[in-house]
Amino acid sequence: MSHHETVAYLYGLERFGMVFGLENITLLLQALGDFHRDLTVIHVGGTNGKGSVSAMMASILQEEGYRVGLYTSPHLVSFTERIRINGSEIPWDEVVKLTELLRRRIEEEDIPQRFTFFDFTTAIAMYYFFLREVDVTILEVGLGGRLDSTNVVDPLITVITNVSRDHLQILGERIEDIAREKAGIVKQGTPLISGVTQPEVIQVLEQECEKKEAPLRLAGRDFWGERISSGALNFHGRTWRLADLRLGLAGSFQIANATVALGALESMEEAGYEVGDESIYKGLANVRWPGRLELVQQSPQILLDGAHNPAAAGALKACLEEEFDYRRLYMVMGIMEDKEVSVIVSELAPLADILIASSPHNPRSISARQLAEIAQNYCTEVTVIEDVGEGVEYARQAAQKDDLIVVTGSFFTVGEARNYLLSKVQV
Repeated sequence: MSHHETVAYLYGLERFGMVFGLENITLLLQALGDFHRDLTVIHVGGTNGKGSVSAMMASILQEEGYRVGLYTSPHLVSFTERIRINGSEIPWDEVVKLTELLRRRIEEEDIPQRFTFFDFTTAIAMYYFFLREVDVTILEVGLGGRLDSTNVVDPLITVITNVSRDHLQILGERIEDIAREKAGIVKQGTPLISGVTQPEVIQVLEQECEKKEAPLRLAGRDFWGERISSGALNFHGRTWRLADLRLGLAGSFQIANATVALGALESMEEAGYEVGDESIYKGLANVRWPGRLELVQQSPQILLDGAHNPAAAGALKACLEEEFDYRRLYMVMGIMEDKEVSVIVSELAPLADILIASSPHNPRSISARQLAEIAQNYCTEVTVIEDVGEGVEYARQAAQKDDLIVVTGSFFTVGEARNYLLSKVQV
């Protein structure tokens, strides 16, 4: 297969959409020899912060000298961003080889062609980590948890960052229903580390952990992170005491994410994976996670943030109000129609002096005109520019040096903006 044929095959699997359940991924892994049972896994679920927590843990473990596989989604520009070892993306020739191999095994085993893009890519990601003999594999849940393709592993520890409203059509309207889907990744006897705060969600996790005899360790009860300044915290764990930790990721909400990451790594150490203080300090300071409050240009500032659900929109709003200084705010926005569009817009649009409604090239995205109609209820000046890149360029041309341009609403929007900006500025 060529690079082009591989891409066409992988994205051709999207025709099956989202098919939840573990049958397909189980068949694919069986065809590869059920190697995944030999991986040491940290399984990370939750509504927001999964990627940031995963990136923080990977950065710290890498500083300690471990070989770390990191699987996340979605990607912003290139598919290879999803699969990394010690920060390096999987080479395209490896994607081609693994795709060819798994396709051949599928034909040999006569596996029905109903598996999804995410089933297939999850299988090749884990096989790549197995072949490269990583010490630790960090797997980010794609959606939900109980029926997610990543939920075939027997992890060393499990993490649930937080639980809030998202994917309501799939996970349910009630926060308790969403929590039960997330809690589906809890395994028998495996410690669960979590940053959830709502009493009703904590109750769901407690019930699931009691049923599975899994120790539950909660931020704010069993370990604590104390914000001491913008981008800095003290951490108090079961045994760890760390002062003045500096974060490489912007945003006050990253304090909570760092707290969960450290709580998880403290549990890893108890399981035999030691982590020194120097690695923690360096790992947190050096971590980078594109598309999450990522400042890609100065004068005017351009900020990329995939605020794709109400909780993420609220976090971005707080950051814009408390942590950024600017004269005027230009907001380029594009959102998926299966999200709580009105809620996201109502949070963010009032902050904008000019809102540019766009639509990323994804069949799930709401049209720019529909988005603009909603935004006009909250922002006095709304412009429709369908193409995200053209919307970003419009803002760049209009903005003054002391203005701020924010691209948000969806990681697909952020990805298209980032891809466009790669050709214009140093990102």
